[in-house]
Order: sequence, then structure tokens, then C-alpha cells
Amino acid sequence: MSNYQVLFLSHGGGPMPLLGDKSHLEMVDCLKSIAGKINEPSAILVISAHWEENIPTITAGKKPPLIYDYYGFPEESYQIEYPCPGYPELAKNIYRKLNRAGIQANLDKNRGFDHGLFVPLKIMFPDADIPCVQLSLLNNLDPEQHIKIGESLHDLDCDNLLVIGSGFSFHNMKQFFAPEAIDSKLQNESFDSWLIETCSSSNIDEKDRRLRLINWEKAPAARFCHPREEHLLPLHICYGMTQDKCKQYFQLEILNKKSSMYLW
Repeated sequence: MSNYQVLFLSHGGGPMPLLGDKSHLEMVDCLKSIAGKINEPSAILVISAHWEENIPTITAGKKPPLIYDYYGFPEESYQIEYPCPGYPELAKNIYRKLNRAGIQANLDKNRGFDHGLFVPLKIMFPDADIPCVQLSLLNNLDPEQHIKIGESLHDLDCDNLLVIGSGFSFHNMKQFFAPEAIDSKLQNESFDSWLIETCSSSNIDEKDRRLRLINWEKAPAARFCHPREEHLLPLHICYGMTQDKCKQYFQLEILNKKSSMYLW
């Protein structure tokens, strides 16, 4: 593997982790702990669940603004600042890598950073002094194509890069706010156990690990936990870049749901 670290994180509900919400305290502690374990990066690439395009698109501006892509939160949620710089050279490098792999891509000099980037990074690296680039998902939500995007970036040359897949291991919006029921709890737990096994087990070879992620819909309670899979697919890009089991996983509760994060 090249000289980068890879993390899939569950980023919680909108700006709630930054507002002191009690159901996000474990998440905030976990992200701070992970930031303390890893080498401080010289640059960060974030694949956010909140950006989809026809082809992979990369932020290429020098000073991307923030996009407050959430609704119905207190006024302070729209005053959050995270003035990290962009990194146009890294964006071009990613663009070239994708093109060499036969993947048509696009550079976007105008798009800002959405909350999939600035919410977790404000917790992990509050100084906002590390240059960042954001990469979109594909709006066809094809799992194998997302793994291939990661595979094309496997030997990305950027010293001390941190790659973050910013999604959520559980993302059924209705269930976050539904009364707790035994059945929903069991479905949540069964999918999370499957995901942990898939990403961490040394008894699964890489061919099978890849197939499990491609066919994730066959996992227990898959569609209950992900009625739409955009919050899972950043994980597929992370796996494509690493092509290995994770070194460590973290299991926690976010919004009263069993959730997980993975570090390679």
C-alpha cells in the first residue's frame, strides 16, 4: 500500500455532532481518539456521501467555501466555519489517476466542501490548516464501480495523505427517529456485525471480501439499514484503495443506533 492512511467514518446527523447532541458524544470521542492515533496528515482526501455526479468529480479550488447542505437546524449551524485550503495539485493528480485507469473524471474549481467533510474534520483537526480535496460518488450508486475508483487510486502518490470515506454504516432516516423496537434493533445489529466481519476478518480472502462488498444487498437486513446506499459507498472506495482487511474497527452508538468505523 502507498504512503497514506484510510478511514471510513460514520459522520452522524448533519451538524448535530458539533452542537453537543448527546446521541453524538460517543462519535465525537471516537473521532478525537482516532485523530490521536494516526499520523497527522499533510493532506486529506474526503469521499462524502453528500455529493453525487455522473462521473467522479474532484474539488479543484484553492479556497472552497462551505456548503451547509442540511435543513431545519439552529441558526448557529449555518455559521460554522472550517476555512481549510483546497489542494489543486492533489486534485489534478487524482484526475490523472482516474483517467489512466480509463475512468472519465471532472475537476470542479467552484464547488465547496459539504458537511460530510467539515463536520468530522472540525472534530478531528480543529485548526483547519490541512489542505483538503473532496471526491464525489457516482449517482448510479454501483458498488463495483466505486471499488474500481478506489483501485485506480491505490498507488496515489501524496506523502502522508489521509483518505476519509465519510458516510454512515447505518442510514435509515425514519428509524433514527422511530420509537425503539426489538426488531429494528436486531436488524441494525445484524448488518453491523456482517459489515465488521466483511471489513476486518482475516478468514476472508480479498476476492471474497470484494464480492461481499459488491453484493452487499445480500447481507442481513441490508436494505433496512440502507434504503439508499449513498452512505455506504464511501466505504467501497476506501476498500478499493486498500484492497485489504482493516487494521482496526470501532463500534459505537450514534443517534442510538449501532454504528461502526474502519481504519486501514
